[in-house]
Amino acid sequence: MSPTPPPPPEASYLSGRLLLAMPGMPDPRFAGSAIALCVHDENGALGIGIDTLLEGVTLHALLTDLDIDPGLAPDCGVLMGGPVESSRGFVLHSPEWVSPSDNAAEADHPASLAVSDQWALSASRDVLVAIAEGRGPAQWLVALGYAGWGPGQLDGEMRHHGWYAAQGRRSILFDNPAHDRWSRAWKAEGIDPALLANVTGRA
Repeated sequence: MSPTPPPPPEASYLSGRLLLAMPGMPDPRFAGSAIALCVHDENGALGIGIDTLLEGVTLHALLTDLDIDPGLAPDCGVLMGGPVESSRGFVLHSPEWVSPSDNAAEADHPASLAVSDQWALSASRDVLVAIAEGRGPAQWLVALGYAGWGPGQLDGEMRHHGWYAAQGRRSILFDNPAHDRWSRAWKAEGIDPALLANVTGRA
């Protein structure tokens, strides 16, 4: 019998975990997806896709469009972060870096969200400028768009064979190419994705 990962606890919030699409994922937009889940609470959830690069989009082109001199930034690919607000930029990065505006007394809404001790999320221009100037975070990924869920929506999908919540490992994000992150995250859990069932067993 093919192994099926156990479901998560009913009332658990999963910020800081990696969501891995199960085989048989009913939404074709997320087939084979790995998503860094950054927010999950009673109001819903937000995550950044980490498994697919956008065709024809580079970091230098994105910075130029934002009137930022690419400077010292390497010209790398940009991730398809998700289907929501696909022109909005996000940076997943190592947690040691915080936006300068977060240190200002008047900052009501932090520009950097410390998701866990593994990574942080920034959606401000500050982090892109810092990367271009060579003073940004040690490790980072740039994405356009995000995946979003309304209140209780992700919880329902977790119970119906949509997603598996893997441990949020910094190495999966930053030490592997995009196309390997889904399979590497499964293997880090001790699960061979080739052996997964594509339907949920029923008693």
